[in-house]
Amino acid sequence: MKKRWIYGVIIFLSITSIGLAIDWLSGLPEGEQATYVGRQTCFECHQKQSALWKKSDHDLAMNLATPEFVLGDFNDTELEHFGITSTMTHEGDKYYVTTQGPDGKRSRFEVKYVIGVRPLQQYLAELDRGKIQVLPVTWDTEQKRWYYASPDEPFGPDDPLHWSGSAQNWNHMCAECHTTNWSKNYDVASDSHHFSFSEMRVSCEACHGPGSIHVKLANSHSLFWDRHYGYGLAKLKGKDATAQLESCAPCHSHRRHVAPGHTPLDRFHDHYALSLLEDHLYHPDGQINEEVYVFGSFTQSKMYRKGVRCTDCHDPHSLKLKFPGNKLCTQCHLEAKFDVPSHHHHKVGSTGASCVECHMPTKTYMVVDPRRDHSLRIPRPDLTVKLGTPNACNQCHTKAAETPAWAAKKVDEWYGTKRRDDPHYGEILAAGRAGKPEAESALIKLTREKEVGPIVRATAVSLLATRYNTAESRKVVERSLKSKEELVRLAALRGFDGWSPGSREEADDIGKLLAKGLTDSSRGVRSEVARILSSLPILPDTNQNQRALKHGLEEYKAGLLADGDQTGSHMSLGILYANQGDLKKAEQEFRIAIKLAPAVAGPRSNLAQLLEQQGRTEEASELRSKEAELLARDAKLLPDNALLQYRLGLLYYLLGREDEAVTTLKKACELEPQSADFRLMLTLLYEKQQNWKLALESVDTLLHLQPANPTFRQIKLNLQQKANPKGQ
Repeated sequence: MKKRWIYGVIIFLSITSIGLAIDWLSGLPEGEQATYVGRQTCFECHQKQSALWKKSDHDLAMNLATPEFVLGDFNDTELEHFGITSTMTHEGDKYYVTTQGPDGKRSRFEVKYVIGVRPLQQYLAELDRGKIQVLPVTWDTEQKRWYYASPDEPFGPDDPLHWSGSAQNWNHMCAECHTTNWSKNYDVASDSHHFSFSEMRVSCEACHGPGSIHVKLANSHSLFWDRHYGYGLAKLKGKDATAQLESCAPCHSHRRHVAPGHTPLDRFHDHYALSLLEDHLYHPDGQINEEVYVFGSFTQSKMYRKGVRCTDCHDPHSLKLKFPGNKLCTQCHLEAKFDVPSHHHHKVGSTGASCVECHMPTKTYMVVDPRRDHSLRIPRPDLTVKLGTPNACNQCHTKAAETPAWAAKKVDEWYGTKRRDDPHYGEILAAGRAGKPEAESALIKLTREKEVGPIVRATAVSLLATRYNTAESRKVVERSLKSKEELVRLAALRGFDGWSPGSREEADDIGKLLAKGLTDSSRGVRSEVARILSSLPILPDTNQNQRALKHGLEEYKAGLLADGDQTGSHMSLGILYANQGDLKKAEQEFRIAIKLAPAVAGPRSNLAQLLEQQGRTEEASELRSKEAELLARDAKLLPDNALLQYRLGLLYYLLGREDEAVTTLKKACELEPQSADFRLMLTLLYEKQQNWKLALESVDTLLHLQPANPTFRQIKLNLQQKANPKGQ
């Protein structure tokens, strides 16, 4: 009897095990494509999460312009701004803004959609061919007033910064992050948008990914989730924070597109390239300057390196902070050590005692929208003294005597003068931006520093690649092509834009190195390598390499065409076709670029160069004359931009306007004295004018910048011979 019982148990367990194994193995087939099912399907099971999400900033990211969602006062109100009057009215449940239109005349535009809810709300009008634009008036939801989000004098209707221009185009600038499952669907031939999205607003699947597989698995009778797909959504709660951060990053970062179609199931760098700590985006020490949307800042922080993720501080559905005040920070940081006067040296409960006020200072954008810097840094007023960067202390301490130097002294009194991170990477990057020779060794060291974020290392690599043409820097750049970090590999590739190999041996070595990048795990790296190799005939000629190059270029073109409504995409396509020798297609792309944005400088120069190569000099000259007008306009608007001055100087030179070329090139050299490229062009222009004295002085400056450069030495010898042909 006992044996029968044992046999019965064994048989039962065997059958159960077989059943469980069959259940486990009989999952969904590989290659099943997830599709979007909509938030109502999610709400059926996840009612608690849906209740939190409703009325959140994600829920109210974008909606139809109906009485339920419109917050602005449309009761025949007016706003005058630099002589332009906008009138806001409504007729029943329809809302209108009457203002200066794209033709320069005052016209009435229906408000079709609203964006945002706090602290401001913007309004959208649909123009012709599916183009949706952000109207110029904005509603301050806190002060209950109309205002202009761009407080400066508005640009004319022909300018891209006009509300009807490309810089205020919802299809390109806003839609991807204010809808779910966005697709631009721009048609170049008809210059029209045929966009689509699953849902207006940032809904469940914008963060978790398309839900059809998850729903299918949840409704199945299996005891397990699927062995291939898990629970069918992005794994946002795993031990590794990467998946969650990269789910948020596409909308909370300053980046450029690499490829369309991103979902939270995909890797960030397969679809986007994160902007580095560029001087027009961040202050030299990495603090936010322009709108960079959090992620780039956060990657600088120690918290990022320790695996902290967004939902450690923010509720993922309501988006509210998880705890009030300093409790948000003391969930990890010992309250008895940090939330006490001996640490913060301020009265308990005061602004100065608030963790975020010191470690996450704000900058206000769009006039009324303060946003916190997520690099979570230690206040450094001493860097304000050295570099002119902002600091948290002087946001509150604004009396005449409370200078940055005063604040720096107080910090030294409280915490001592020794710091682990001195010299701060901000000092190194600032010196690197200026191209100072003494910064090179510090930048090289910074590329290996593990106590900074990857964005900092990548920025250091980028500066070495673009500002320091030395053997030491080239070694670091080439080594960085093999980095484990995608951002660092991308930064290293900047060193090969416009690069000319010094020898056949060097070309072969770099060709082999870049060939490996064609099979990189990151699409962003692959497509960038392919773009660079399209202009460099150094790729080892094997069938495998040619296939990889073709595939990389297809990925590159697909990424550009995803933004086919942008002038920059067609400029890049034109350059690619020119590199490949297809001059007809190149010309076509440059002309599309001009057509899309007639007031934008850039594409006419490329087209003029192309036409000049074909002997079409008269047309090339006309294009350059128009381009000079546009660049002169931009240089006037941004007088401290050295690159604009340099480009304008080159253009004046090509047009034969040499005196104007000298003036602008001199200004470019003054603005960026460490640029060898700028100085070289000015030297050659002096030589052309036979101004030997200034040419020799200029070439000496060149040699001071790069003493070992053989080309510069030869230029000096040539100048000396021309200046004194008889050897007197």
